[in-house]
Amino acid sequence: MLHCKKLTCVREERILFKDLSFTVNSGEIVQVEGPNGVGKTSLFRLLVGLSTAYAGEIFWQGQVISSDRESFYQQLLYLGHKTGIKPELTALENLQFFQQMHTTHSEVNLWDVLAKVGLAGYEDITTSQLSAGQQRRVALARLWLNDCPLWILDEPFTAIDKSGVAVLEELFIKHAQNGGIVLLTTHQDLSIDSSLHSKIRLTKATGDLYV
Repeated sequence: MLHCKKLTCVREERILFKDLSFTVNSGEIVQVEGPNGVGKTSLFRLLVGLSTAYAGEIFWQGQVISSDRESFYQQLLYLGHKTGIKPELTALENLQFFQQMHTTHSEVNLWDVLAKVGLAGYEDITTSQLSAGQQRRVALARLWLNDCPLWILDEPFTAIDKSGVAVLEELFIKHAQNGGIVLLTTHQDLSIDSSLHSKIRLTKATGDLYV
């Protein structure tokens, strides 16, 4: 469903990676690995259309993503380094706002979702008053509220304890088993069956790709 063909990424006159090609099919959880500075976040920004590749193309369901960005974004949930939440709203209000955009999940209990990400008792606190880790948990809670087939998650386990990681892994597995795609970066080892989970490794020295 997601195919990258000979991507080349250049940042500050430095080639991060060159001629990078891979395909991720429905039902797969793919972890992008590599040391800091190798280009993992830059790759994700290319995949979601926030940056433009120096060369190469990105296809979603056989179509170049730039040919119909509106349709592509309707099928994408991206969580980057910025949380994308509204600081003037409470944690609960942020989820209510997001829930209204995804009416297929209008039946989900938002209090239960916030409890799943460790925010029980923080529902009515303005998110600007929450810690950076807690704000990220509010952003992660959106994973329970959408039907987007493609999830691209940059370091989703940041500031999440072991029990929280286990809850997220279970959600990733469920999403993949329902035909979705999860593409993520993390420095943690995942406890996910190898039949669902694979890795792409970027190396800092050469930018080569190992799958």
